[in-house]
Amino acid sequence: MLKGTEIKSIREGKVNLQDGYCYFSNGECFVKGINITAYAQGTHYNHEAARERKLLLKKSEISKLEAKVEEKGLTLVPTRLFINERGLAKLEIAIGRGKKTHDKRESIKEKDVKRELSRIKLS
Repeated sequence: MLKGTEIKSIREGKVNLQDGYCYFSNGECFVKGINITAYAQGTHYNHEAARERKLLLKKSEISKLEAKVEEKGLTLVPTRLFINERGLAKLEIAIGRGKKTHDKRESIKEKDVKRELSRIKLS
């Protein structure tokens, strides 16, 4: 459920999905951590940038997703926010599994190597 200034900011492409995740509460699905920048021409009716938003899903979709999320280590994450041909804002969500600790160590090593290579190139 979006406010009027939020849809205008989405059309301008001022959205950050980086830290977003979905959770369930009282049989409803909410998304949290999505940052929709305040609309430039918005007045006192402007929206809060990092508020939680309710996802409009069918009851069958909610129950199916909630059953998947209850499995160990799975979470719902937003992958894409777009405007469809009818002009409606749609959020594409996916079920993801968190990284294990050994996977994180490999990622940190790769980051360190890239950082060192960039320092060598700049010198």
